[in-house]
Amino acid sequence: MFETLLLNFLFLLFPILIFLIFFENRAFAYNSKILVLLSAVTMCLCIAKPFKLDIGYIFDLRYVPFIIVALFGGYKSVLPLYILLNIYRFYVGGEGTLHSFLFATAILILIPLYSKRFLKLDSKGRIIAASGIAFLTMGFYLLILSFAQGMLNREFWILTLNAFTTHVGVMSINMILIEKIITNIKNRDRIMQSERLNVVSELAASVSHEIRNPLTVTSGFLQLLNKSKTMTQEEKGFIELSLQELQRAEKIVSDYLSFAKPQSDNMVYSNMKAESEYTKNIIMPFATMHKVEVQFSFNNSLNKSYDRNQIQQCLINLYKNGIEAMKDTEGGTLFIDISEKKQNIMISIKDNGVGMTKDEISRLGKPYYSTKAEGTGLGMLMVYSTIDKVKGTIEVDSEKGKGTTFLITIPT
Repeated sequence: MFETLLLNFLFLLFPILIFLIFFENRAFAYNSKILVLLSAVTMCLCIAKPFKLDIGYIFDLRYVPFIIVALFGGYKSVLPLYILLNIYRFYVGGEGTLHSFLFATAILILIPLYSKRFLKLDSKGRIIAASGIAFLTMGFYLLILSFAQGMLNREFWILTLNAFTTHVGVMSINMILIEKIITNIKNRDRIMQSERLNVVSELAASVSHEIRNPLTVTSGFLQLLNKSKTMTQEEKGFIELSLQELQRAEKIVSDYLSFAKPQSDNMVYSNMKAESEYTKNIIMPFATMHKVEVQFSFNNSLNKSYDRNQIQQCLINLYKNGIEAMKDTEGGTLFIDISEKKQNIMISIKDNGVGMTKDEISRLGKPYYSTKAEGTGLGMLMVYSTIDKVKGTIEVDSEKGKGTTFLITIPT
């Protein structure tokens, strides 16, 4: 049995290793299809090489990948596994084919219902939850088997002990490995984003001031020249266009300056109430113009040291993006909630606008990437830069056509 256990464990490691080697950096949609395919192969291999106990019972680990895919992917991802599992099981034949079909159907119906709540758990919570579900699933299976057997003899209890320890143990190990991979990917992305923001910040600080000085001088001379009485209207029109372009250049420089390090004159130690209310009032006319209602809630007593101007600009950018996301839906509601949780300031900004795909979410905060046709991406880059400076994190939950939620966690 030990050799079979090692072989099955290798089967279950197969999707994890293949994913790490070949598909870790691919697009999200592509990843999910590959993982379902690899899990299907693993499941079939587990059925082909079951555990054969000396007492005559046979069991396998087919439901370990089945449950993992159901928890992480929901109905859409686990349905192909369900179809394949039953086709292969009917092909193998033998006793218990009908019981296997009914049991797989029950798992298909019940476990994906828990998927959304499961994904909201932290890493440790998901490991415990998956192990608990494996325990309950195997318990339910053995309960059905006990009714079918009619008597609980010594052989049945040996099967129970082996089935419970194998399923729960293998599920726990697999979940620990999966969660470790997820944590490593998040840490890598966070480090890359931090390095990217540092580069932009250094460039902004070193270049923007130098560019702004000649722009200001040129703008001043053009304004003086525009007052000349010897110039024609056409020439004055050219000067007006030049002044407009200089103002646009000034705005771009100002955007870059916002990436610079926090200024000591703007540093405050506060609970963000003044900044959040100020930015809410600033954005109200823009929201009214786009038929958007703003629901604001503030329940935070925790203080944090931060640059007032940068936090204000960060919130304004997020509010503005949320309102503009509802422009095509002819209005909606922007939900702003600032609260506290376990010594963290939690800022939730939710809209019911056009939403984003997972690929679009993954590219947020990168220079010159924007989901808007006329956008430059500097606004979101500034948001990520500001939150990075206060050691915070940003989580984005979005669904195409249903809206987007930005959840900012700032430790105090």
